[in-house]
Amino acid sequence: MDRDESWRVIAEQRLSLADLLESLTEVEWEAPSLCDGWRVRDVAAHVAMASQPPGAWFMVREGVRARGRFHRLNHDVAVRHAGRPTSQIVGELRDFAASRALPAVTNYRNVLFDILVHGQDIAVPLGRDRPMPLDAARAGATRVWTMGWPFWARRRLRGVRLVATDTDWTAGEGAALHGPTDALLLLLTGRIAVALPRLSGPGRDHLAGRASAGRGHAP
Repeated sequence: MDRDESWRVIAEQRLSLADLLESLTEVEWEAPSLCDGWRVRDVAAHVAMASQPPGAWFMVREGVRARGRFHRLNHDVAVRHAGRPTSQIVGELRDFAASRALPAVTNYRNVLFDILVHGQDIAVPLGRDRPMPLDAARAGATRVWTMGWPFWARRRLRGVRLVATDTDWTAGEGAALHGPTDALLLLLTGRIAVALPRLSGPGRDHLAGRASAGRGHAP
């Protein structure tokens, strides 16, 4: 997917996520997401902030506050933003859906898989169906496989060959693991416990022992 097509999908996903969030009850907003230690509200705030990134001085201040721990910074900033009314978070997703603003440390390829995966972080534990666009899921899987930090997918999945069953995509070497691209993307980003039941092949046994660590984090 090229840049313009990726941004088009990102905008569509932001708008559809806003629709989903608007339908949630107060209890569902407070429910745990797939991200360990993150509520649905926190993940929604994180996604809403991605389209309106803070300035450099804000990040420096928050970095000091988090003692240099990136994931702590990410979590704490999202939780504070999540304290806003849910209607405001939904409104931000809609108002900035077409924004191409980027935080200094990322790019549109990361934003694409970010919105896809975090949509699942919200939808799956609530039992909501949220299909991923196939081309976007494939682009996201390729990006995560090649990027290293923070997922280190090639290292974590060493000895496994990932094979998509719904498109022409494969990665890695070793015991074959077959499944739909969206499930493979969740696996690549650390959502092992959720992804594994949808996958098959010898590689499944290779990963089964790691399923207890199958929750994710906000990248």
